[in-house]
Amino acid sequence: MSKKTDNNKQDAIQQNKSDNKKPAEKKAKSEKLEKKIIDIVKIDKEKAEKKKAEKEKAKKEKAKKEKAEKKVEKTPEKAVKKPVKAEKKPATKDKKPKTEKPENKPAKAEEKVEKKTAKKAESKPATEKKPAKKVEKKPAKKADKKPATEKKTNEKWSIKQLGGYLFAKMMRGGASELRANAEEVNKLNVFPVPDGDTGDNMRMTIESGVASLENIDTDDLAEVLKVASRGILLGARGNSGVILSQFFAGMAKGLENVETADAKKLAHALELGVQQAYGSVMTPTEGTILTVAREAVEYAVRRLNYKSTVQTLFADLVNEMNASLMRTPEILPVLGEAGVVDSGGAGLLYIIDGLNRVLNGEDVEDSEEAILPAPKPVPVSEGSFGPDSTMEYGYCTELLVQLMNRKMKEYPFDLDALKLYLANYGDSIVVFQTESIVKIHVHTLRPDKIMRYMLKRGDFISVKVENMSLQHTELEAAENPTKEQPKKEEPRKKYGIVAVSNGAGISDLFRQLGTDQIVEGGQTNNPSTNDFIDAFEKINAENIFVFPNNGNIIMAAGQAAEIYEKAKVYVVPSKSIGAGYVAMSSMSFDFSEPDALMAEAEDAISRVTSAYVSPAVRDADMNGVHVTDGDTMGIIAKEIVISGPDKMVSTYGLIDILLKDHNKFMITVFHGKDATTEERDMLAEYMLKTYPEVEAYYVDGGQEIYPFLFVAE
Repeated sequence: MSKKTDNNKQDAIQQNKSDNKKPAEKKAKSEKLEKKIIDIVKIDKEKAEKKKAEKEKAKKEKAKKEKAEKKVEKTPEKAVKKPVKAEKKPATKDKKPKTEKPENKPAKAEEKVEKKTAKKAESKPATEKKPAKKVEKKPAKKADKKPATEKKTNEKWSIKQLGGYLFAKMMRGGASELRANAEEVNKLNVFPVPDGDTGDNMRMTIESGVASLENIDTDDLAEVLKVASRGILLGARGNSGVILSQFFAGMAKGLENVETADAKKLAHALELGVQQAYGSVMTPTEGTILTVAREAVEYAVRRLNYKSTVQTLFADLVNEMNASLMRTPEILPVLGEAGVVDSGGAGLLYIIDGLNRVLNGEDVEDSEEAILPAPKPVPVSEGSFGPDSTMEYGYCTELLVQLMNRKMKEYPFDLDALKLYLANYGDSIVVFQTESIVKIHVHTLRPDKIMRYMLKRGDFISVKVENMSLQHTELEAAENPTKEQPKKEEPRKKYGIVAVSNGAGISDLFRQLGTDQIVEGGQTNNPSTNDFIDAFEKINAENIFVFPNNGNIIMAAGQAAEIYEKAKVYVVPSKSIGAGYVAMSSMSFDFSEPDALMAEAEDAISRVTSAYVSPAVRDADMNGVHVTDGDTMGIIAKEIVISGPDKMVSTYGLIDILLKDHNKFMITVFHGKDATTEERDMLAEYMLKTYPEVEAYYVDGGQEIYPFLFVAE
């Protein structure tokens, strides 16, 4: 009803109230007012009906016009149907088109009609809203069903607590993801030499943790992470592998006695992991795996809020880890010069990404057969051990056993009792326990008895049984004469030596200098923490000196030294074969005390310059030297100083740069497998003619990759 109608009513009511003295007049006025209101309503009704009829007519004309337009269009009918429907819907929603021309009616009457129609619209909202609801609901339901991504997004962030079973599965996913991309990580080597091994080192490190989980059956997150981190610690290889192991060790500390963890607790554990990783490096370098881990964790922690879940935390970790990795070349100039990102950071990203993918329900392919490297086969000649042979030497038996709580309820485990049991069946016994993992080495004629004994108390992580009678006939000459642990009755000596070597000639040289145990390894084959512990166990000495002979192996040796408790272990900081050789030669083991020996070794290393010749595996521009794939490079310490297509020309150039200051009076040359006899002779001739004043010694080192290694003193 219009404003005019309301005013008329108000006037009529006021007039009625003020006229109390004259009832007859009052009645007449009232009847008059009532008639006036009826007339107004009648007029309103007529106008409303007329307006409605006009609208219907306009609607029909519009529909007729659209139909005519359709016939003119050449587009197939089916293709036009959908847009037409789409146009109709908004039309039905808004029944008062604002674009209509105003009608030639009085303004007051039009106001009345609008009020009346508005009132009618208010009186029947149910009939108009119902169809609208149906139209809106249907597409929403379809959207929920159809796009898998939207459904996943709703479920994606739902995990509030992380337990042991899921974390173990995530660890397998992380190992699998890195395994699939290990070669890509290897290629991120700063130097274009064929010795990139970061991917392999980190792969074997994380796989060692996964292997330790094979027989664990608990949803206790603290227990699962404790076992996994211990396995990673023992299997750590290379600097990145050791840093990775410390990262997980810190996480394990942060989640001690925590059966399930929410995002906040996990974030705290990640922070401790970063702290411990940084603490494991004497001089942390930014732009490496450390930076990638730290920046990602800091970012994820900053984004925590009351809505955070385990998935949102890991999503933030992965996103920032990737961004941080891309920034590493800006932080570390050597990466920018080489045109690569940090390999350790890339390895960590693949692991965390694998964890995240499994967390979100993805199936990350898990090749279980690749979890642990297969043992190298022992060469066997026909007739060396036949049907009439005698088992004289027994079996070299090595077991890595995970103790199981459910089994130990019936058969309790005691380390001293195990030692007594082993003594009844064999000798050369080495046995130690690291939390719930037991390592056994024994020579016995009955490995079955020992295996049966341990199976009652745990499950095997790895088993190695070798026929020593066969080994005696086939490998006696090649075996290290001091390989086995001395008999227990032998007195414990003051010093023992462990050295890492990757060539038969180099290993022989180290043995001649007094090395007790050779650990197989080198640039492309970094030994694990556990490999060093095994070597320590085979030496009956109060003090053990370790020569890693590679900068990427020092941390694993140091980690083993911290774990081992049966002797004091000293890690000599030898970053190359040459440095280890010179340091070992200078140490007076017969007279000096341990600290004095370390000082002698460090002093000798400071006076040595190591260099090597290597093939190039990609193009590069470093230190002002252009390298082409296939060239031969000359490298001093970690700096490429020469590169060219001719191997011997590059070798001569390297020697000239190495000896140019004329302050080196002795040089030792280790010939590698790839150095031919002719090339060796050419090198010796060049040295004699060009540097007659320098004493040159030549050793058939047998090392891989590098044709020539040089140690200048």
